[in-house]
Amino acid sequence: MPLAAAMAGGARLARHGALRALDALLPPQCLACDAPVLEQGALCAACFRGLHLIVPPFCLHCGLPFEHEGQGEQGRCLACVAEPPPFARARAAFSYNESVARLVLPLKHGDRTELALPLARHMARAGAELLAEADLLVPVPLHRRRLFLRRYNQSALLALRLGRIAGRPVLPDALRRVRATPSLGSLGAEGRRAALHGAIAASPRAVSRIQGRRVLLVDDVLTSGATAEACSAALLAAGALRVEVLAVARVPDPRLPGTRLP
Repeated sequence: MPLAAAMAGGARLARHGALRALDALLPPQCLACDAPVLEQGALCAACFRGLHLIVPPFCLHCGLPFEHEGQGEQGRCLACVAEPPPFARARAAFSYNESVARLVLPLKHGDRTELALPLARHMARAGAELLAEADLLVPVPLHRRRLFLRRYNQSALLALRLGRIAGRPVLPDALRRVRATPSLGSLGAEGRRAALHGAIAASPRAVSRIQGRRVLLVDDVLTSGATAEACSAALLAAGALRVEVLAVARVPDPRLPGTRLP
C-alpha cells in the first residue's frame, strides 16, 4: 500500500476513534432539545418533523412559498411583479416557525455557534444553484456596537461554513452598518425599510473585490426583505454584477397584515 494512502487511512481511523471517544464522554443530543440521537450534530425525529423545508412551488424571484401551482404571475409573487427587489433571487432552507426558531435564536443570541455548520448544510442544499453561480459570499453585517456585545456575527459564521462546503470565497467585512439601527423585531415591513435607509454601505477596502462579481448575500432569517434589499442595493452600488440571497429560513408571507416578524 502506498505510504500516502496508508497515512490517509490512519487519519480516518484516528478521526473515527476520536468521535467515538467524544460520544462516550458526551452522548449525542438533539441540536434543538435534550433527546438522545445517533450522532453529534443531528436532530431527533420529533424536532426534524417540525422543520418545514421550502420546496417548489415558490416565487422564482424572492423565494416566497406558494400554496399551489400557478399562483402569482409567470412564477413570481404579485409583490415582486409590482416592485421587484434589487436582488436577482432569494432562497431559504426552511419556513420560519417555532421549530426553526429553536435553532436560529440560540445561534443568534445564545452563543450556540456550533449550530452554524448543520444549518449551513441545509442552506447549501436549498441554495445549490445559487452557490454554483456565486463568485463571492458576503454576510449581512452587524453594527460594531452590536458585534461587540454579541462577540460574533451569526450571518458571518453561516457564510464561512457555506464557503467551506461550496468551495467559494467569503468576504466577511464587505458590508458595514454605517449607523446603528433600532431593533427591527417590532417593526413592520415599511418600518424596517425606513430604519435601514442609508444604514448599510460597502466597505471601501472591499469594493475592488465586489466589482464585477456575482455576490451571494448570506443571512439567518429573511423576514420582510428590507435588510436583504438594503444590503443588495449597497453591493450593486459598489459594482456587483448581480446579488442573490440565501438564508436559513424565511417568514412564509411577511406581507400579510398582522404577520409577526421575528
